[in-house]
This record gives sequence, structure tokens and C-alpha cells, in this order.
Amino acid sequence: MLDRWTMPLTQGPLSTLARGLATLRVRPDQVTVAAFLVGMLALPLLALGWYLPALVVILLNRLGDGLDGALARLTGEASDAGGFLDIGLDFVFYAAVVLGFALADPAANALAASFLLFAFIGTGTSFLAFAIMATRHGLERPRFQQKAFYYLHGLTEGTETVLAFVLFCLFPAHFALLAMVFGGACLVTTATRLWGGHRTLRAFEQERPKRSPP
Repeated sequence: MLDRWTMPLTQGPLSTLARGLATLRVRPDQVTVAAFLVGMLALPLLALGWYLPALVVILLNRLGDGLDGALARLTGEASDAGGFLDIGLDFVFYAAVVLGFALADPAANALAASFLLFAFIGTGTSFLAFAIMATRHGLERPRFQQKAFYYLHGLTEGTETVLAFVLFCLFPAHFALLAMVFGGACLVTTATRLWGGHRTLRAFEQERPKRSPP
């Protein structure tokens, strides 16, 4: 929901950092993998209850997640392969953060973490399934041209997920409540994406015969 406002604000700083990396001949895929490896440190840090260090690596991961795309566009190396790697590692990272909180305090957090992972399955699959169909039909991305995949809006997007992770780390004693609330919002996102995606594809399929040449 907030990505449409936050993403334009981040493009300038990310482009500046990307120019510095380009002079060092760093490649976008290298940034993607490095950011993922740094982000995965959150799993053991969270499991040990080291929440502030975990927050640092989570934010570094998110920085890298934006930086790889900016670098790819700057150097002309944007590709489907890079986009695939980026989104695939993102979902692994998201799940790792939630698992870290479950391991930190299984008795208090495991149920809420399981619910949130269940909700993540819905948001992730609805996002990717629509992206496949949108690409097949050549649907455009009017708001998020810098995304490798068609970006179907939802109540919880990248910005909301980062904010949720920040709150989890700052208030770990309230993880269960926060995770249940965020998981509920993710389920709303899943429902609206399924509804919106189905309507969009159905409308496109019904209009397509009218646009076809005789």
C-alpha cells in the first residue's frame, strides 16, 4: 500500500550508491547474493535473542534489495534472471526472519510465527501467480516500472513488511500480537489480490477478441 509513495523517494539515494558500485565494477547479482547472505544472519541473531543486531542486518538486506535493481538499471544489466533471483531470495529471507522469532521463544512465538508464515504463502503465491499471467498477456506495470514482475497492489507490500520487521525487533516481547495483526493484514492482501487479479485477467481475456484484427 505504501510502496507507491516510498519507492520514488528511495530511487535518488539508491542511484547515487549504485553509481559508486558501478565504478567498482560490482555486478547486480553480486549485490543480490551479498544482501541475502547478510540478511540470513538475522536467523541466528534472532534465535539468540540479539534483536538490535538482527535489525541492523535486516535493514542492510533491504538496502541491498533496492540497490541491486538500481545498479542493474544503471549498468543496463536488468534481466529476468536477476529479477527471478531477487524475488526468490526475498521470500526465503522473509521466512527466515519469522522463523528466527519462533526459535527465540517457541512457547510464546511459535503459533503466531506459523500463522504469519501461512499468511506469507498467500501473499507470495498470489503475487507470483499473477505476475506469471500478466507477463504471458503482456500487461503493463503503470506504477512500478522498475519492478522485474508485474506489481499487483495490496494492503501489505514491501514497505509494510519492513516496518513490521522493525517493530518485531524493537518490541520482541509483543511479537505474537504484532505477528497476528500483520498476518491478518497479509490475508486481506491475499484476498484482494486474488479478487483483483482474477477480475483483471478476466477483463483482459474478454477484451482480447475485440482487439484482435479481423
